[in-house]
This record gives sequence, structure tokens and C-alpha cells, in this order.
Amino acid sequence: MDFDEVADELYGGDPAEFVSVRNQRAKEAKAAGDPALAERIRALRKPTLAASILNRRAGSSELAELARLGDDLRKAHSALAGADLRKLARRRQELVNRILRDEPSMSEPVAREVEATLEAVVADPEVAALALAGRLSSGADSTGDQWLTSGFVPQPKRKPAPEREKPATVSHLDDRRKAKQKAAEKAEQERIAKAREEAEREQKRVAEFNRLRREAAELAKACKQAEIDVSRAERRAEKATEKANELRRRLADAELEEETANDETTAAQTVLDDLRAEAERIDEALNEF
Repeated sequence: MDFDEVADELYGGDPAEFVSVRNQRAKEAKAAGDPALAERIRALRKPTLAASILNRRAGSSELAELARLGDDLRKAHSALAGADLRKLARRRQELVNRILRDEPSMSEPVAREVEATLEAVVADPEVAALALAGRLSSGADSTGDQWLTSGFVPQPKRKPAPEREKPATVSHLDDRRKAKQKAAEKAEQERIAKAREEAEREQKRVAEFNRLRREAAELAKACKQAEIDVSRAERRAEKATEKANELRRRLADAELEEETANDETTAAQTVLDDLRAEAERIDEALNEF
């Protein structure tokens, strides 16, 4: 038995059967003389609904492209390529939206967890590797993508002032200089205003993204805690089931002993009755003498 084969079977199968199949494989590994493998299998956690949805898409082109986008975004950030960052971010959102549209039956909390996990696929290479392998057990928080929301807004570069032409006459020098200066000042003001507007829009987008990311992180944290609670409850249920089965076996044994004892009592009573009847017959015979 191979650990990877078991993991692929569990995370690629029906989540409702995860616990029973996991426990069965662990028992088989232990029976085969490999307690270490049995312990590793038993430590596998049941995937949440959001994780199961993404595990089923492990071989999809959308997940593969999201993983590649993470590398591209990090390179664009290192190069301070603002235009590339915005283009890649839009493509990332398109892929996330496409995956969400492919799963229309998801509830709102599950959809938020799926979206947060997809963001983590972009931001965290380790999460990306788990998603591509179909081994996610719970939603992931994209806490490693600070570079994605750093608020970087490239500022327009100032163009060098045009070189002044030599005046044809001294009388035209001041007028031409003033006209060029006014035109340059106006162009510079327009560039500054445009850059400021772009920066404000980017800051609003970043603020909204961070707000949504915090909400997703809180939800993911709550889901992780719920997963821990479920796991604990599963272990308690398993122990209770084992105890109940043991009590059922003991009860069955006791009932069998009771039935055997009753049969033996009935047989003994029959023998006793026969002996008493024989004794009475003998007493009557003696009385005749």
C-alpha cells in the first residue's frame, strides 16, 4: 500500500465516505505490519466542501494558469511594472470568476471560502502545489500576497522640457518664453491631476480588496476551527461506536449464556420431576407390603 495512492483515493473520492475509507485503509496498513503508514493515513483530514470542490478541479487549465499567474505577478511587482500588475490582476479575477460560475450551486459561505483559496493559490506556491495535486483539506487564506495589495501606483515620468528655440529677434523672446512656459505648466498640471485620480482609484480598489480579504481570512479561520471541532467529534464518535459494539457483544454473550442456563434448568427440572414420580411409585409399592 502506498501513501500517495491512498491520499489520491481519499481526496479524489466522495467526502461523505472519507472517514470510513480512511479508517479502513489505516486498519489495512496496520494489519499489513506498517503502523507508521497507518498513522500517516489516519492523520489525513477530511476536506471541507470548498476544498473538495477545488480538489475535483486539480487538473483544470484554470488552476494551472492561476498558479503561473502567481509567479508572473511576483516578477511584475519586483520590476515595478504597474501596467503589467493591473493586467495580471484582471486576468486573475477573470479566472476566479470563471471557476465560481462553474459551481452555481455553492452557498455564499462556501463560495467565499473557494474564492479566498483561489487567491491563496496565486499568492502562495505551497497552496498552489496542494491545489494542483488535489490535496486541499480546507480553505486557505491568501496571507502571503502583501505584494499584491501594496498600494503601488506608478507615477508618470516627467518629460524633459522642450529645448527653447533661439529667437529670431530679441523682441519676440519674452512672448515665446512665456507661451512655452504656460503650455508646459498646463501639461504638467494635467499629468499630475491624472496621476492623482489614478492613484485615488487604485487606493479605493486596494482598500476594498483588503476588506474582502480580511473577511475571507476570518471566514477561513472559523472554518478551520469548525474542521478541528468536527475532527474531535469524529474521534469521540469512533470511540463511542467501538464502546457500543463491545457492549453489544457482551450483551449477546450474556443473552446466550442466559438461554443456555434456562435450557439446562428446564432439563434438570424434567429429570427431577421424573425422579419424584418414580419415588412416589416405589413408596406406593412398599405400602402394599
